[in-house]
Amino acid sequence: MRPTLLREKILSLKSKGKKAFAVLIDPEKAEEQNNLLQLIRIGVESKIDFFLVGGSLLTANNLSTVIQTIKKNCEIPVILFPGSNMQIDLSADGILLLSLISGRNADLLIGQHVLSAPILKKSQLEILSTGYMIINSGQPTSVSYISGTQPIPNDKPIIAASTAMAGEMLGLQLTYLDAGSGAKEPVHPRVIQAVRKAVDTPIIVGGGLNTSQRVLDALIAGADMVVIGNGIEKNPNLIVEVSEKILAYNDILNIN
Repeated sequence: MRPTLLREKILSLKSKGKKAFAVLIDPEKAEEQNNLLQLIRIGVESKIDFFLVGGSLLTANNLSTVIQTIKKNCEIPVILFPGSNMQIDLSADGILLLSLISGRNADLLIGQHVLSAPILKKSQLEILSTGYMIINSGQPTSVSYISGTQPIPNDKPIIAASTAMAGEMLGLQLTYLDAGSGAKEPVHPRVIQAVRKAVDTPIIVGGGLNTSQRVLDALIAGADMVVIGNGIEKNPNLIVEVSEKILAYNDILNIN
């Protein structure tokens, strides 16, 4: 039986009403900035829950190096956030098996998964089947361009809710709402609220969360886990600010 420790942790946090915090590391940008060790240190000190590793397009062959560096320097679980079936590394703890349910690109709905399945089946990676939804952020992003799909409009929460509902009915374990790397605007709270009312699955929200206030807005709207990535490139201490906001939010709810 494949272990389900990551999913159990996410579900446990959700059942307690406790919000989770993940930091997304883009291997190419980590290499360019040479600040990976700093991000790991801050992540440990801030008690983040997960590191996500991946990106829409990787040209530097350093995915494995980044994952191994994280694992050598901390015990925080590392989850793959793959842009394609080429971004699989068996040294990670798990993988978000993303099905792009907001688009109509068959390759990202099932095609990439077919190619990955034989490798994943033999691996020890924990598989987290995830309904991945791109939400319009006000400008084109790498993920919308690479995927060749139209994002769900940020002012059409009913479309987002119905899409998430369909993903849940198909058996997907998690719902990920993403405005994309470097998004001008984050996923609007009304979209998160609508999806929260529509599904019971844990909701992950990322993209455009470059201030602690935007993170708080997402949490209040119903996000179970927030992901920051692009915002830490210019301000690594954003990790600290977001962590403090999440801890304060949990304290208000008297969550231990």
